[in-house]
Amino acid sequence: MQSLPLSGPWAWLFPFMRWLPSVGGRDLRGDFVAGLTGAVVVLPQGVAFATIAGMPPQYGLYAGMIPAVIAAMFGSSRHLVSGPTTAASVVLFSALSVYAEPGSVDYVALALTLTFMVGIIELILGLARMGALVNFISHSVVVGFTAGAAILIAAKQLKYFFGVELPRGGHLHDILMEFSQRLGEINPYVTVVAFATLFCGIAVKRWMPKMPYMIIAMVAGSLLSVALNAVFGESVTGIATVGALPASLPPLSAPSLTLENIRDLAPSALAVTLFALTEAVSIGRALASRSGDYRIDGNQEFIGQGLSNIAGAFFSGYVATGSFNRSGLNFQAGAKTPLAAVFAGLLLMIIVLLVAPLAAYLPKAAMAGILFLVAWGLIDFKEMRHVLKASKRDSSVLVVTFLGAVFLELEFAIFAGVILSLVLYLERVSRPRIVSRAPDPRLDKHAFSSDPSLPQCPQLKLLRIDGSLFFGSANHVQDTFDRIRNESPEQKHLAIIAQGIHFVDLQGGEALVEEAHKRRAMGGDLYLINVKEGLWDAMDRCGCLDEAGMKNVFQSKTAAIRGIYHKLDHSICEKCEVRIFHECKQQLGGAKKG
Repeated sequence: MQSLPLSGPWAWLFPFMRWLPSVGGRDLRGDFVAGLTGAVVVLPQGVAFATIAGMPPQYGLYAGMIPAVIAAMFGSSRHLVSGPTTAASVVLFSALSVYAEPGSVDYVALALTLTFMVGIIELILGLARMGALVNFISHSVVVGFTAGAAILIAAKQLKYFFGVELPRGGHLHDILMEFSQRLGEINPYVTVVAFATLFCGIAVKRWMPKMPYMIIAMVAGSLLSVALNAVFGESVTGIATVGALPASLPPLSAPSLTLENIRDLAPSALAVTLFALTEAVSIGRALASRSGDYRIDGNQEFIGQGLSNIAGAFFSGYVATGSFNRSGLNFQAGAKTPLAAVFAGLLLMIIVLLVAPLAAYLPKAAMAGILFLVAWGLIDFKEMRHVLKASKRDSSVLVVTFLGAVFLELEFAIFAGVILSLVLYLERVSRPRIVSRAPDPRLDKHAFSSDPSLPQCPQLKLLRIDGSLFFGSANHVQDTFDRIRNESPEQKHLAIIAQGIHFVDLQGGEALVEEAHKRRAMGGDLYLINVKEGLWDAMDRCGCLDEAGMKNVFQSKTAAIRGIYHKLDHSICEKCEVRIFHECKQQLGGAKKG
């Protein structure tokens, strides 16, 4: 399938016109099969994720219907499937459970409001061309947050797994302490159903990986529950069920946009937006890379996700974003175009009408067993070990995000991880690499080297700066200049090899100007070598070239040494025994002839 050219305002208004006219019969067949597979898989996932989010079970299915269709039509990925996800669900629960009872009418209204706010923020960011924003959420933040969220998911399911009454909400330590005090209240029938579901899911996933392990495990747990109730009676077993789901299409709904709700939910909406967009764009990019024949547009993906959540708020869905499991399955099932995700959403509507009443036999203990499996699968132990071994900086981000997710609020964990990532990045770029350079006679044409044992010119200091000169690094660069001047006051001239300087702002440019003035006061000067076009333009705009001296800017080392040599004190050159430059040797030869 080839994309059709589309530009101008139509590019984001009707992005599906890029690919829809070129869809052929083979594409339709592949997309239909992939969509049907995805619709079947989202059944247990939707119910499970709604349970995590504290929403009525049917809302997890509604979130996989209209939002999935809108995201596919208005996004840029051919394989991304949107809908309810674990991360979005657990953040939603963490954000809303302090304001209303999970599952209540007020709670659902807040969820719809939060979904609408997330959609608006996503749409604004997309229209403002802020697609690169997700690059500021590092991989370590995602890994740490996901692992922390997984532990919370398992902890919050303890009451359903063991049939113990626990208060809603609370942090991990509160839940564990309360559970430890109620070990004597464990319901053995509920626990048997939960463990049976868990072990069945593990066995199917390990030995029959192509089979839908969630559905098989849920059916097994439901059958065991029916059998126990038949033998011992429901009054004895006390096995609670999810209850029959309404066999209907998503009912119309509306967010409650009061000033109080907007104020309370704004921080959570921003946190959910950042993480949801990171999930969607990261998954889309990964699948596009595996496909190898297209690239996604981050800005268009923001727009698609925004419209998806805005629509979800009016069709009884809650926050939807890209799902790694369903997107990966969609890719493996042979999806060719975004129609596969459209088919998945539409077919899910038909399937729900047929099977929704069967949820009356689905025990909450079985759902808890499934969610234990989901939580375990979310912890990427291999990647965590890799991060912890590879980098102390990334390790600190991972640990802070993980601990924040486990012991604090989830939205705070996201912000803490992002802020720490930015702080560590700024700390690193604020100290650009600055090394001394000198001609190396061992190299071809006496190329410059950073070997500290090489002799240096007694009048000229050569430095190479690798990094940006901006407000964050200006102080470090100035401290280095001061140290060099104090250590080698006889080296009155300073030449900076600038090919490693990619960016300079006003403060960075003023640091160079200040050094030029100090060098001239000493009787020397400052020179720039190998200045890139971008650096030249930036310094020209801030007026730094005029003050530093445009005649002191050279585009090659040869021209620089030749020009600088004429400004040196030749009486010192005649007594110099180092003579590291060709010009020095030529001067020596001329002196001998004289």
